Amino acid sequence: MGEMKQSMTNLAGCSEEVAFVACAGCAAGKSRFETMGCSSCSEAVSAGFERGECRSGCVGVGSCASVCKQGAIRIGDGKITVDRELCNGCGDCAAADVCPQGLIRMIPRKATNFIPCSSTEEEEDVVRKTCGYGCIACSECVRACPKGAVSIVNNHAVIDYTKCAGCDACTIKCRKKIIVDTLHDLTKIKEKVAFVRCSGGKRAKETYESMGITDCAEAAKQDAKALGLCTTGCLGQGSCTAVCRYDAIHVVDGTAYVDPEKCVGCRDCTYACPKGLITMVPYMGMKLVPCFSTDDYEDKRKICDSACTACGDCRANCPNGAIYMEERHAVVDPALCENCNMCQYVCTYNVIREQSVPEYIYMQRDALKNEALDETGKGGSL
Repeated sequence: MGEMKQSMTNLAGCSEEVAFVACAGCAAGKSRFETMGCSSCSEAVSAGFERGECRSGCVGVGSCASVCKQGAIRIGDGKITVDRELCNGCGDCAAADVCPQGLIRMIPRKATNFIPCSSTEEEEDVVRKTCGYGCIACSECVRACPKGAVSIVNNHAVIDYTKCAGCDACTIKCRKKIIVDTLHDLTKIKEKVAFVRCSGGKRAKETYESMGITDCAEAAKQDAKALGLCTTGCLGQGSCTAVCRYDAIHVVDGTAYVDPEKCVGCRDCTYACPKGLITMVPYMGMKLVPCFSTDDYEDKRKICDSACTACGDCRANCPNGAIYMEERHAVVDPALCENCNMCQYVCTYNVIREQSVPEYIYMQRDALKNEALDETGKGGSL
């Protein structure tokens, strides 16, 4: 643990450990248990869970807060949080009779990486539907850790702090982006961000709202062609925005739009879109085509002013051969794109967008790469 970079808090009489709640969600039925009037977490767990609730999560009744003599544990928005400055590491809250779910663990005070999930659910889709903070046990963090400090235990990732070097490898590789990293800014060290393959959903949004439809799933059930709408375009009702934990996606002028600087690449929005319009793209300077339409050219122009007509001009003029046609729309290969402006210059309808990346992103990536070299002795990209 001497390799950790965060200095230890100097508190009188404070141990080298601090309590940590391995759950960041409120999907275990907290509101229901409050309505039932449960007086303890044990009583709530004994009452049982309903379909769609996390059976491994925090029930939020607050037995841990009741036994904390330092007042270090608080309940807010259905979540239990520990004030590290007030916690003296006594461990009272972690007792089995206090936290029947076994969610509170004593960890080194100088730890910098945390995995706030204890889900035992095996199915990824179930985890994503149940809780935005749920670990899907993909094992990307396990494979990325240079010290072998991360492992999968009962279908969720766990950090062995006797091995953890406090680097950012697990944070970067986490598909759900739920790993808390107090050293690095998660919005800057991501590898990929979400991208909405549509820029013309205004007509669809207005049409569905006039029909009293305000949910993407319900809108997707309608006959878009009969309504004179794009059959593959954005529905504009914001199901993607509802699941984003980082306020990175919003409906702008009828179409979902991702702010790449805020997006961390967790992919929750890709699962929320019933049209499958949202995809993951590398976070690097490149060109992107916000259109997924498979309709014929004439049909596209009747219903959308910003559709890719698959004319092929961008492909024919790309100096690197980075653009190809797929089901009547252009696609940019990020591995080949050098972010020149040729495709945008020749695009008749100004469909192609540029993904600009701030200069500090490149600088920080270089710094992180050097940091990895210092910590592992191997170097290379994380």
